[in-house]
Parts: sequence; C-alpha cells; structure tokens
Amino acid sequence: MRLLPARPDHEHRRPPRPRARPQRRRHRRGPARQRLPLRHLLARARRREARRPRPGAEVIGRRGFLAAVGLTVALPAPAFASGAGLVPNVLVRLDARGRVTTTVPRPDTGQGVRTVVAMLVAEELAVPLASVAVEQAPGDTARYGRQGIGNSTSVRQLADPVRRAAATARALLVTAAARRWGVPVAECAARDGHVRHRRRALPYAELVQAASALDPTTVTVELTPRADWKVLGKRAGRVDARDIVTGRARYGLDVALPGLLTAVVARPPWLGARLASHDDAKALAVPGVLTTVALDGVAGAQGGVAVVARSAPAALAGRAALTCEWTGGTPDADSREWLAQLVAALPQDPPPANGHTAAYELPLLAHAPMEPMNATADARPDLVRLWAPTQDPGGLRDTLTRALGVPVEVEPTLSGGAFGRRIEDDYALEAIACSRAAGAPVKVLWTREDDTRHDSYRPMSAHRLTAELGPDGLPVRRAHRVATWGLTVLPFFGTPQLVLASGDHFPYAVPGEVTATVLPAPLRTGFWRAVYAGQFAYAEECFLSALAQRAGWDQVEYRRRLLADQPRVLRVLDAAAARVRFRPGPGRALGVACHLEYGSAIAVLAEVDARGGKPVVRKVTAAVDVGQALHPSGVRAQVEGGALDAISTVLGARITVRAGRVEQSSFRDYAWARIDAAPEFDVVLVDSDAPLGGMGELAYPPAAAAVASAVAQATGRPVTGMPVHSEVG
Repeated sequence: MRLLPARPDHEHRRPPRPRARPQRRRHRRGPARQRLPLRHLLARARRREARRPRPGAEVIGRRGFLAAVGLTVALPAPAFASGAGLVPNVLVRLDARGRVTTTVPRPDTGQGVRTVVAMLVAEELAVPLASVAVEQAPGDTARYGRQGIGNSTSVRQLADPVRRAAATARALLVTAAARRWGVPVAECAARDGHVRHRRRALPYAELVQAASALDPTTVTVELTPRADWKVLGKRAGRVDARDIVTGRARYGLDVALPGLLTAVVARPPWLGARLASHDDAKALAVPGVLTTVALDGVAGAQGGVAVVARSAPAALAGRAALTCEWTGGTPDADSREWLAQLVAALPQDPPPANGHTAAYELPLLAHAPMEPMNATADARPDLVRLWAPTQDPGGLRDTLTRALGVPVEVEPTLSGGAFGRRIEDDYALEAIACSRAAGAPVKVLWTREDDTRHDSYRPMSAHRLTAELGPDGLPVRRAHRVATWGLTVLPFFGTPQLVLASGDHFPYAVPGEVTATVLPAPLRTGFWRAVYAGQFAYAEECFLSALAQRAGWDQVEYRRRLLADQPRVLRVLDAAAARVRFRPGPGRALGVACHLEYGSAIAVLAEVDARGGKPVVRKVTAAVDVGQALHPSGVRAQVEGGALDAISTVLGARITVRAGRVEQSSFRDYAWARIDAAPEFDVVLVDSDAPLGGMGELAYPPAAAAVASAVAQATGRPVTGMPVHSEVG
C-alpha cells in the first residue's frame, strides 16, 4: 500500500559547494579502456535452477518444496543431537528452551509473507503467534528452493510446505512425550506449547532433547483441520509491525557496515544514451568524495558514472559537480508517437450491424515504491556479500555466482514496496561494481528522481473492443484487439501467446476472439502489479460498463446475467452488492467490476462523487474469495493497497516522454494518491472450498475499472484511457 502525505515533497538540501582542485582527470571511452567485469551480465539469461545440494546437508529440494509433498526430510541423527535443539527441517526449529523460530524463504516487500508463515507455524505447533520468532532466509536455492516472489504465489506455494514442517515438529514432540509416559501417541495432544495427556502436561522445552533424537520419517504427520484452527483464519496484525513503526526493522536503506561508503550515479539524460566521456575534477574536489566509477550498462540499465563518497550528501554534491558527455540513444523519442504506433498496429474489425465499439489507450506507469532502489555490497576477491531489498534473493545469488566466479552471499532486507520493480537487479550490480572499484563496502542509493526517470515501466497499450448485442442489450459476441510491448526484463515474455496468457482473464460467458500484437519496446519495461491483466481487464470492464449503461441496465444485474458459468465470481459480486446502500444521483455514481485470476475471485464496487468538479472516490466495497483466507487482515490490506494503486493511476499518475526524456521526476508530478484521497473501505471475505488462491495483485484490475466507470457515469464523459479524461501519451 502506498499513500503519500497530503503535502508536497520536501526539497532536497542544497549540496555543499565543491572546492577547487588543481588536478584534472578526463576519461574517454575507447577500445583501450578496461571495462568492469560486470559488463557481460546483461547478455546472460537469468536461469533459476536450484544448485545441486551437498550430500548430507539439511536440504529441501526445489521440486519437493514447490510441489508441497512435505518437508519431513530424513536427516542423520547427529544433525538433530547437536545441541541446537529440535531442527526437523530448514523452516522450523525449537531451541533447548522450547522457543520457536521459523525461517521465511521468500522476501517480504510489504505483502506480509512473514506474518502468514508465522501464523502457519503457530497453528501447526499449537503455540501462540506472539511466541514465534521470524528470521529471513538468505539467498540459497539449494536449501530453500525457488525464492522469488511474483504472480501472487508466495503464500500459495509456501502454505502446505510450512504447515507440514511445523506439523512434523509437533509430531516429534508428541511422540517424545508419549514415549516418556509410556502411552499411545493417539492419546496425547499438543496445546499452548505443551504436550498433554489427560491431566498431565510437559512443556516443549522438556521434550526438545528427546524429540531431536527421533527420525522425522518415522512419525505420522497430520495437519490441523480447518474446523480446529485457532490462529489461521483469525484477525492478526503483522508480526513485525512494532519493529517497523519503532524503526528497528531493517530495510535496504538501513544497512550499516564498518567503513561503509555511499555512491550515487549520474545517469543518462535521455533514453538510450551512453557515456562518451566524463570530467571528474570538480567532483573529486568536493569534501568526502573519494573516487568515481564509470559503469557499463548492466541488467538493462544505461550505465553512467558513480560518485563514491563518505556520505550521501557528499556523493550527491559530487554528482552535481560532474561533467559528462553522452552519445547515441533516442533524444527525439516521444510517447505520443509510440502510442500512435500501437494504435496503428491494431487490426481493423468491421463494425457489427447491431453492436458497439470502443477504444482505450493506456500510458506508461512507474512503480514508485516508497523506498527507492538501493543495495549494499562488500565485494572482495574471494567473496561478494550483498544486502538488498530484492524480490528474488536466491535467483540473484545464483546469477551473480555464475557471472562473477566467486562465492556470493545475498541477505534480503525488508522492502519499502516492490510491485515487480525489485525482480530486476541493476541496483545490486551497481553496488558490486562500486565496491570492487573502491575496495570497500558501498551502498548505492537511487534518488526519487532516479527511480522515476530510470524505471522499467509498465508497457503502454492500445485496445479496441467490439461487441455484437442481442435484443436485450447483452453481448452475444465480442472481439478484443490489443497492441502493446513485451517486457525487456524478460525478453521471452514478449510473445503474443504469453501476453494473452498473462492478460486475458475475462470471466463472462461471451464468446469471441482476443488477439495481441506485440511491438518491440523503445525503453525499459518490466513487471508492474498485475502485469498485463491490469490493462486487459481495465479495458474489458470499462467496455462492459459502457454496454450496460447504453442498454439501460443496472451494472450489477448486467454482469449477473453473464456469470452463470462462474459461480465463484457471481458469489463475490452478490456479496459485495449486498453491502452497498449507495443511491446514484447527479454527479454521483457507482462503478462495478469483477476479476478472476491467481485462483481467486473478486468483485469491486466504487462510489465516486464528482459534484465538486474533481472526481473523488468516497468508498470502495469489495468481496473476495481466496479459498481459505489464512490471514484475513492481510487479505484486506492487499485489497486496499490494490485499490489505492488503482485510484492513483486512474485519477492522475502516468509517465510521459518528450524529447527523449521522462517528464515526471518525483511524487510532485507523478501524481500518486495522498492520504486525503483514501476512501472508506469495506472488504468482505467469502469462504469457499476452492484451493488457496493468490491475493497480492488481484484487486488492482477490477478496482481500476470500477473507479474509471464510476467517474464516467458521474461526469457523463466516457472512459477512453488512463488516466481518465487525460491525454495518455
């Protein structure tokens, strides 16, 4: 969730005046210049295979981990009797005092995966949630399997393995107690950190030593039935909330090391430009500046010149004093021309005799996490250590190990938002390059302006939708034509088939044809919350709302008639509609949208008031079915966060390019929602027997469409793109 204070950004402090210095260094790029050893990383495809485990190590293989076949991996007895307590697997351990610690394999970027994992462990170990300590796993795919987050998969893929890991520990403790008492295991039960048998009980601390000598493959592991849940499915705050609000939590920007230096990078002023030469004499005259480093473009970035200093203010002042010459690129690039190219690429369908056609144009979007990109590296000849708010610590470690040829350790920190941006590793590679050049640990900082103007953006897209209507005004056939770009972060993610697989999740019973035309991206593009679904569903739901309004139908009833084959979607639509007591009037309207993706279903109803001239979202009502809501508070938070992103992008935020430059630079002109724009929320959870579904990206597509449709009805002006009533390109 991202909300900004209802006031302008603070201005940066003026950097100290640079001090004159007699020597002068001028660096010109040429054949003889020695490039940094990271230059080849861009050409290396990032493969995420797990490393081969060492014999005898405590290992959970990727296949078994992700298939959730269980984590009761057989280990030699000495691995348990080492005095470390009970360690039945890599996810759960109890120390000699019975204290429970869980290791979370996936990074937490605000989605609350640490809390869900702690709840899973507390439930299956029968201990209070507050008694479970949480540790973040380092990057290690051999030990933890896939560690990347994205596609709303973290909880879905971790839930069963973590539950089985904790249930294994419980079974070992219960078995140890039963043997001490000489009674059948079936007569014993775990509750509140004790194993109980009739009127007697033993705390876990007294059973750890005996349980650690048992073979976990010899015990029967049973998961706690849903009807008996005491932690899962209940209201719970984040386990790290106190640390976050008191400043104890460690984000990437909080990493501190002895002798740590700071670097900022002078980046190309226009798209695609490359460094031709630079003069750093004035930069080196700034007190605290130690050196400059010419960076090749790594991981899709454009490169530049890093200024390494003893402090961030000194590094920023040194960067301001640099003189750089740039060459190449596209200094005349214009996003309006890009949009025109996409529109021209759309197939032309003949208009139906009895139907409707609409077009939608969607802009570039930046990720805008509250914590800009950053990473800290200590690169030595025989070892590279990295601390970074990354979305894939294991994959990053594997990539760096292959590329650098030395052991690499990756410690993921908390992230102040990610939304797909931290899947990329350019900021981490910059930190390693600077550390190698400086011979010391270095933290690379991106300013807000760096983050906004050098992002990997959500691609632009153009949509043309056509519907043939029946006598009752309901669509009987449809066509959806899309023209967009691929993702440069993963070049193979640029085929029409993958774009359609990612974007097309139309839940309604209307036959038709959906096609995608994919053009080469003229700038960096990457994953952005909900990827292509946020664009497809926005156009489809806005179009459906226009059809309902054209036919004089109620928005909810119009959709109900088309959802006979989707009972889950119909159920959430009815549940959300039942909570709304809104009555439309002049300048006031209700927008409706549904979505089915990630194994989950959601309906969103947005109330908009435009009587003051500027549309304001007053209330958002949503009903969501994720199968089993393991962490209801977390589900609600994800709905709210997705809806706030929707409000931001529908009512103002966009990226435009003129003369090769991104025009927006910060929250001052990249209009993200402020605190005073947050509406009232009412989120209802609809239980079902469906398998566990994903939630992190589910709410954005329907929330954006519902808000846009409500604005259209309230203002009487049709939706033609995003932001509403604004020029897209």
